Amino acid sequence: MSTDKKTVNVAIAGMGRVGCTFLEKISSKGESGVKVIAVADLSKDAPGIKVASNLGIKVFEDTKSIVAMGDDVDLIFDLTGSSEARSTIRSELARSGNQHTVLAPEIVAFLMWNMMGEGEAFPDHHGDNKGY
Repeated sequence: MSTDKKTVNVAIAGMGRVGCTFLEKISSKGESGVKVIAVADLSKDAPGIKVASNLGIKVFEDTKSIVAMGDDVDLIFDLTGSSEARSTIRSELARSGNQHTVLAPEIVAFLMWNMMGEGEAFPDHHGDNKGY
């Protein structure tokens, strides 16, 4: 049995209140086996953009740049709150031929949040830009 710990490389689409809080939560876990390597938001002023930049995480204005990272990204969390954005990400993944990267909707982030078990309520998109 291997003792090597797999690191799951994650990207987050949508850096409003939900995405920012989720990024902070994952980043606070240290060596948890999950590493955020990229984020994207249409707005340079989204709350999580500065947080990601300060953590040395790649920041993009669109999800095409995340998809272009190919197999380096294991999982994309869609935290945009937009079904249109989710559809765009799916289309970009299909068009690129990427069979590796998994797209996780907000409900998966919600599940992870609850499994981290600190009793904090999962943020909602109230006031967030619904684009991404």
